[in-house]
Amino acid sequence: MTVAVILLTTALVTLLALLAGIAAGKLARMDNASYPTALTRAATTFAAVVTLAAAVTGAFAAFLT
Repeated sequence: MTVAVILLTTALVTLLALLAGIAAGKLARMDNASYPTALTRAATTFAAVVTLAAAVTGAFAAFLT
């Protein structure tokens, strides 16, 4: 059961990070940014969401153990 919860949570975080990255890239393009700039902003947003999820997971793990 625990493995399934971990896999589903990982999939959800990845999906949310992808959606946030896509939204950031789209907003950058709507702001007349070039394609490389929009891609950079999307990648930065994706990395930030994944990093934030890892930090929150680490904080929760400290409280649960």
